[in-house]
Amino acid sequence: MIRTVVSLDPDDKRWLDRAAEAENTSMTELVRRAVRLLRTTAPPTAPSLEELLRVTAGTWRHGDGLAYQQRIRKEWDSE
Repeated sequence: MIRTVVSLDPDDKRWLDRAAEAENTSMTELVRRAVRLLRTTAPPTAPSLEELLRVTAGTWRHGDGLAYQQRIRKEWDSE
């Protein structure tokens, strides 16, 4: 695990200490749970490039994709 220093308001720290004691666990475990909960309930972020490539692989169904790109890019050539 990676150690992280977090600054809390005094009231929040007291509340967290009391909550940890009531649950018979450590304050850091409560913080870990809170972070996990936030991650699972937060709106999804944009997918990574790798994820996009994985889910779109094989979707082109019109022949050789490279040949198609080369053909339409000829329009870009100025003569």
